[in-house]
Amino acid sequence: MSGNTFGTLFKITTWGESHGPAIGVVIDGCPAGIKITEKDIQKELDRRKPGQNKLTTQRKETDKVEILSGVFEGMTTGTPISLMVRNEDKKSKDYEKLQNLYRPGHADFTYDAKYGFRDHRGGGRASARETIGRVAAFAIAKKLIPKINITAKLIEPSLKEIETVKKQGDSIGGLIECTIKNIPAGLGSPVFDKLDARLAGAMLSIPAAKGFEIGSGFKSVHMMGSENNDEFVAKGKTKTNNAGGILGGISNGMDIVFRVAFKPTSSIAKKQSTIDNKGNKKTIEVRGRHDPCVALRAVPIVEAMATLVLTDEYLINKTIRNS
Repeated sequence: MSGNTFGTLFKITTWGESHGPAIGVVIDGCPAGIKITEKDIQKELDRRKPGQNKLTTQRKETDKVEILSGVFEGMTTGTPISLMVRNEDKKSKDYEKLQNLYRPGHADFTYDAKYGFRDHRGGGRASARETIGRVAAFAIAKKLIPKINITAKLIEPSLKEIETVKKQGDSIGGLIECTIKNIPAGLGSPVFDKLDARLAGAMLSIPAAKGFEIGSGFKSVHMMGSENNDEFVAKGKTKTNNAGGILGGISNGMDIVFRVAFKPTSSIAKKQSTIDNKGNKKTIEVRGRHDPCVALRAVPIVEAMATLVLTDEYLINKTIRNS
């Protein structure tokens, strides 16, 4: 299976499945001499772990991280860093009745179509639990770009809406906005490696992410050039920020602002029509422990992927300037 590695100079490779023994990440390209502890990483993992409140899945996981390599006496050594989190609260039996059914909205059918075989327990590799590796890597990546401030927040829906759909056995989508401050001008590359294109790819790689826009985004369709253009008032500063901080694929010094749309959680308790792997029509009800709104726990994942992109771009830019 390809597609498990992200990055150019600062590379991460995530591994593991939702109901396997453990899940984790290997980080390659991190410079030596960066201070890092398990406590630093745990702080970020605790933000995305399940069971934190009644509006998230009640799967009880401590998500305790273990540093297996690449760190000695609290400092990175410049060699590959391997991080692991053991899966503790697996209930694979919840998926036994579903192993031959294609759950609507899930990757069951497409994994079968591509590989001819799949891990039906909790979605296997397609599970959002894979993002543990991304967030763990984020805790290290952010130390390479400490001056850049990256914050994301849920701007749609409300907690009341989430609570309502949960009681109905249903789910709801959400919109997350991310703002990146103190970013220097000059990060990103023209044409195929545009910074906004890399951010879009990173965001849409997050499970359940279905839409991305930057700056004025889709609203720009209804604007005139005189409205949408950002007039310069100084180097690295414009009067407005409809470009979302990026011009020609390169950061212009203004805040980078983008939004990511997340679909409703695919696993719902309501009856749905589907087929099994033989093509027979079936009715399905997905039981178990699921988030009524995946966007709630996606906030740190959005921050993580944005940080991984910018850390990589920072190292690329540093290499170019030193060549």
